[in-house]
Amino acid sequence: MHALRKQRTISRSVSVSGFGFWSGRDVTVEFRPGEPDAGITFVRRDLAGQPRIRAVVANRIETPRRTTLNSGGVSVEMIEHVMAALYGLQIDNCEVWVNESEMPGCDGSSEPFVAALETVGIVEQSALRSRLVVQNITRLGDDESWVEARPSTNGGMSVKFRLDYGTGNAIGRQTLQLLVTPESFRRELAACRTFVLEEEAQWLVARGLGQRATYQNVLVFGKDGPLENELRFRDECVRHKALDLVGDLAMAGCDLVGHFIAHRSGHRLNAELVRALLNEEEMIQSRHRSA
Repeated sequence: MHALRKQRTISRSVSVSGFGFWSGRDVTVEFRPGEPDAGITFVRRDLAGQPRIRAVVANRIETPRRTTLNSGGVSVEMIEHVMAALYGLQIDNCEVWVNESEMPGCDGSSEPFVAALETVGIVEQSALRSRLVVQNITRLGDDESWVEARPSTNGGMSVKFRLDYGTGNAIGRQTLQLLVTPESFRRELAACRTFVLEEEAQWLVARGLGQRATYQNVLVFGKDGPLENELRFRDECVRHKALDLVGDLAMAGCDLVGHFIAHRSGHRLNAELVRALLNEEEMIQSRHRSA
């Protein structure tokens, strides 16, 4: 069993600017150091009273194709790439100040956030980081789409994602398995971008969404591959889905020790798995307290 590690935050503030892929609005996200045991908190500095939204699964609400948090009627959305960057780098305590509800899409990956966070440096804090150790197999979903947590065989968090777009398109079937560490996250996942099929992109634009997005910041797949763009990895699509999975699992608010397998899973199922694991952990702790 590995010893608990010390919590970490950033040494000073740093900002990333861009526009929201869904809203098209300009937005700046500012990462600020957080106190020990504070976790990740989003702060809407554009609203009266600067309301705060903790990045925990209890605050998640369902929205199509992205992860959204809501507390007291105040929301932040498309947070998964920010959360993946923070969890992937093992930054446990951070305040994320924003002047719009939607995070900047940038190039569709976590890389701009990772690059900014690494320019200011990461520092250890005195408190220990809590963790949840998966002890049983927990599986949610159906035959078409599912996600599963299994006990770890390596003392850390590993992910396996199976992407299946069938035949007749340039994405097809892809599988990735990875032990997630700060080094592997930077190297294998951080730069992998959001993707859609050309017909999906046309459907969204026809409904007034994604008006500022281009082929350069979203991978749009035609029948032969990305339009006006080049892949960073041959299997970039499944790598991005693994990145999204890491960002959603981060809403557990602690280190996760387990092996997480997803087959055509999305944000909703990922979050349901986090809820199930937290509920199971609470029941275990309750039995220990009453014993």
